[in-house]
Amino acid sequence: MSFQEKLAGAMALNQSLLCIGLDPQLELMPVKDVARFNRAIIEATQDLVCAYKPNLAFYEALGLTGLKALKKTLSFIPAHIPVIGDAKRGDVGHSARAYARALFDGFGFDAVTLSPYLGYDSIEPFLSYTDKAAFLLCRTSNPGGADIQSLKVSLEGKGDTPLYLAVAMRAAEWARSGKVGLVVGATYPEELRQVRRLCPTLPILVPGIGAQGGDLELSLRYGLDTGGAGLILTSSRAIIYASRTLDFPSQARSAALELRGQINSLRPHPSTT
Repeated sequence: MSFQEKLAGAMALNQSLLCIGLDPQLELMPVKDVARFNRAIIEATQDLVCAYKPNLAFYEALGLTGLKALKKTLSFIPAHIPVIGDAKRGDVGHSARAYARALFDGFGFDAVTLSPYLGYDSIEPFLSYTDKAAFLLCRTSNPGGADIQSLKVSLEGKGDTPLYLAVAMRAAEWARSGKVGLVVGATYPEELRQVRRLCPTLPILVPGIGAQGGDLELSLRYGLDTGGAGLILTSSRAIIYASRTLDFPSQARSAALELRGQINSLRPHPSTT
């Protein structure tokens, strides 16, 4: 089963475009065992999501203990729900191949986030996996993203173009059977609209909903594809840290249920399956 098929199945089954970020921060967690914390979140929300997205930085920061917790966490996620490894990798070809083996073969992620800065030969090793996908950083949710992503570049026949749109154009060229998607923050809905116009069929991972204050309504209005899907709306802190006490699983479920409801109320073509 391809990533796109797995994603579509989870979206339909759970009537959801919601992706929960599993980003453990010990100082915010009411229990200090990362795997135990994540398992409780997963068990409380697995019928409400289309995907989970662990950010590798939070596990790598804990050293070998954190990587073991990540591996254990992945075993708790039901097989029908895709998992996006938020790794933001990007390196020359032989290093990219090693990263791809680590993330796809070692951890078993269904998709990963990548930096496109090194070009196609840094992306190709990830696309060689027939059932996996890569989401390329395009217009990220942080304010400083504009420092680089909004720089104008000259494209033949198109004049000066913001770099993030040049990335979107390249992604459309590199897309193979749904293997390529883009990352565009909900904090920049106008940029999301421009990207969707250029890439009408590519899946778009949208961070920034929740703690970062992204615009949910405009993200859906500008980012949905013609079938009323094509967006993976991700929220981390607003859900997994909805409570800092031992009732955190039920509070995470309540927060996820509310956000999924908001998303579906704004979708022009919500799933009915």
